[in-house]
Amino acid sequence: MNKNRKALSILMRTRMRPPPPAAFPPLDGGGGVSSSSSQDASTSFHTEFERVRESMHSAISMNKTEILDAALDDFSEGYFGLSDENRRTLLLTLAREYDLNRIQVRELMKQYLGLELPSGDKAVENVHEEEGSFSAFYRIERNLRHSLKPMYEVLFERLNTHPGGLRFLSIMRADILSFLAEENIPSLRALDSYLKEKLITWLSPANLQLHHITWDDSASLLEKIVAYEAVHPISNLLDLKRRLGVGRRCFGYLHPAIPGEPLIFIEVALMKNVAQTIQEVLWDDPPTPESEAMCALFYSISSTQPGLSGINLGKFLIKRVIDVVRRDMPGISTFATLSPIPGYMQWLLSKLASVERSGSTFRENLLKPEEESALLEAAEEFATGKNGMEVMWNLLSSTSNEWTNSEKLSLVLKTPLMRLCARYLLQEKKRGKALDSVGNFHLQNGAMVGRINWMADRSEKGLRQSAGLMVNYIYQVDHIEENAQSYFSKGEIQASDEVRAYLEPQENLQE
Repeated sequence: MNKNRKALSILMRTRMRPPPPAAFPPLDGGGGVSSSSSQDASTSFHTEFERVRESMHSAISMNKTEILDAALDDFSEGYFGLSDENRRTLLLTLAREYDLNRIQVRELMKQYLGLELPSGDKAVENVHEEEGSFSAFYRIERNLRHSLKPMYEVLFERLNTHPGGLRFLSIMRADILSFLAEENIPSLRALDSYLKEKLITWLSPANLQLHHITWDDSASLLEKIVAYEAVHPISNLLDLKRRLGVGRRCFGYLHPAIPGEPLIFIEVALMKNVAQTIQEVLWDDPPTPESEAMCALFYSISSTQPGLSGINLGKFLIKRVIDVVRRDMPGISTFATLSPIPGYMQWLLSKLASVERSGSTFRENLLKPEEESALLEAAEEFATGKNGMEVMWNLLSSTSNEWTNSEKLSLVLKTPLMRLCARYLLQEKKRGKALDSVGNFHLQNGAMVGRINWMADRSEKGLRQSAGLMVNYIYQVDHIEENAQSYFSKGEIQASDEVRAYLEPQENLQE
């Protein structure tokens, strides 16, 4: 174990150390790179690209096991050696040249539409005689199902069963998503959609292993927890040990094809009550004795694979962890989160700015009269503006966050910030679902909005994202499926009376 700790220390120090400057020759003539050298390099890159492209074709078209395994190895190894531009070209080639045969699909559709269905009465009276007349339908339907599968499905299927192939497919999809972020190319979008569907199937809960991550795990696994913690970064070994120690739990989903690396992990604090600030979770020293804990608080959930974006492994992980905690610790009856509100300030600042730009006819005053007068009085030393909303925008858009240093100003801002946050969480939607990404995640998993917490995250990131506000989502075990179905089918957001109290009566009726 001492060896593991030493290795982990080295790994963490390596991660914190800035990388050395890249050892690439200058691209201009100043470094002495001749034009012939550049041509040689270009030729080499082109040759390497063609070699990887040929191995990709072989991996799709070959059937002999020995040749196929070698082709898959050559393709995956060669892919990692390609530049970003060549990867993009290769993926576009895969998407366009190994797509489905639409001429064949159209011909089969014509044949299918040309068939005549037996009349209803006749089909009922002569079931056995009419069975033969459906044989043409069955044949064309079977051919249609086959022809609607793109050729690149073969590559995905073969890679999935190849050693290291699932990890490779995840990396490949991460590249696809990166290229799509730069330019929305329909053929590449279709490739991504197909690969995503395959990954959802291969990464079903039945194929995943729930692992309780502890301090005794391997150094390489713990280093990944440090590297991929996306919500509340782990500052040092002491911080990591605290998160894995008494009163804390960390669970991850592992897949047999990617050993020793959790695809997603969740951190849990065992507490007496639902925490209102992240400070009390991260610095709860000493922690609540586990025998006295009544609440399991999920305070961080992180994915380690960018290529699995959009695949909701977190939904299954949370439900599985709830089951495990209920089994092992029957005294715990409350399951909740302490979640960030990453889109709140962006939405609010945009709203404040757009209100100022709009004409007086359509102008919406986000502040109540008493809130505006109190803000104008309290903000005299900190910001100026012709009205309360302009002052509010100036205060909240400032990177110095000076308003947090004034008790009077913080108190004045608390009322409108909490009220508008309730509106943001419960009423602001995109395509019928919650606008906030974290909120949408928990609501579609069956949670309800339980409480909005003031100054719950005083970090620079917390103030920038949500003015320090955080929210508790509550997972009521008996209502998880009911809430999830209501949200999925109707977009209904379940919330406590405490949160709804921030909204006006007519707003609650509309909601």
